[in-house]
Amino acid sequence: MGRLARAGLYAGALIGPFGGAVTTSILPEIGGSFGRSPGAAASTLTYYLVPFAVLMLASGTFAQRWGPQRTVRIAYIAYAAASVLAACAWTFDVLLVSRALQGAANSFTTPVLLAVIAASTPKDKLGRALGLFGSMQAAGQTSAPLVGGLTAEVDWRLAFVVIAVVAMGLAVLGVPQTDAEPDRDASLRSAFVPSTLRPALVAFIGWGCLGGLSFLVAFRLDDVFGLGAGERGLLLTGFGIVGFLTARHIGKAIDRFGATTTVVVAAALGGGLVAAVGTAPLAAVAVLAWALTGAAAQGMLVSVNALVLQSENANRGGSVSVVQSLRFMGAAAAPLAFVPLYQAHPLAGFLVPAALLVTVPAIVTWSGRGAGSRRTPQPGAPPPPR
Repeated sequence: MGRLARAGLYAGALIGPFGGAVTTSILPEIGGSFGRSPGAAASTLTYYLVPFAVLMLASGTFAQRWGPQRTVRIAYIAYAAASVLAACAWTFDVLLVSRALQGAANSFTTPVLLAVIAASTPKDKLGRALGLFGSMQAAGQTSAPLVGGLTAEVDWRLAFVVIAVVAMGLAVLGVPQTDAEPDRDASLRSAFVPSTLRPALVAFIGWGCLGGLSFLVAFRLDDVFGLGAGERGLLLTGFGIVGFLTARHIGKAIDRFGATTTVVVAAALGGGLVAAVGTAPLAAVAVLAWALTGAAAQGMLVSVNALVLQSENANRGGSVSVVQSLRFMGAAAAPLAFVPLYQAHPLAGFLVPAALLVTVPAIVTWSGRGAGSRRTPQPGAPPPPR
């Protein structure tokens, strides 16, 4: 049962991103079922992501109080129930409510899974474990549009039936037992400390300027190179595929060189690639550069998770949930920030996020490292040597 629970721990990383992105390729079918336009049906994405991101500011702390086994099982059962409601939705409003409930339930799985990985993995192997977790998240994000599209050939509602069945299976498996006991005194304030807020800011910038920039890449592929919707959709999947293939290698690099170094290198690489996407004269070069940003995005994501989970904060579940929340808030803020820039000058739409990637993570992480090295002397301790 221990091995099955361990497998379920990583399989749980897949179902959250999968459930969030499963409607992206079936919006016309969903809209047609309820007499709505595909644009209106796109609100199913928003209704999932908003409660998911907002509740994660607190979900990890509550999970720290309740314990991982109890929290995960309840969350998966709630996720399955919300998925059944989505499959049976008789009005569009009911579908939106079910999507919001899915997002709310998922906010109580991702931070718990990450905290359990940290508690059950030796520190010198944590990067590799987080890399595997990141690759499963990328697999869920990448495969969701394909699976959704295939099920829609029969009935789009089947996609939610699949999600419900998988969620119930994960509820049975639970997560591996750890030595960590529930902390019933864990407070929300204990998650909002500098060792959490610095990686959270990096996650906000990283996902907003990388993972959240796919819409801008699609604009350029249409405006400059004249590619159709099908071609754009296929070419954009390179981001997720490369992220999936490289996540475990990034984890090994973290174990070898440290999370601070890898996050700075990944951010700088991502900045250069984003600039290349915005300036490339050939579609093939832009598409290749965008695919490679998937590796940079994974480098940032896995590294910030490692920075938080390797910290001395007792409320690691709460801390990692804050980081994950800011990550998705960054993706949500990207269109608001970069569409006006792109409309004013297309090049600025890419060069500004590229500049943010090169500068902000380096400043934040290296300043935090310096602060962390200045320890406060304990009462009665001898003075440091001169």
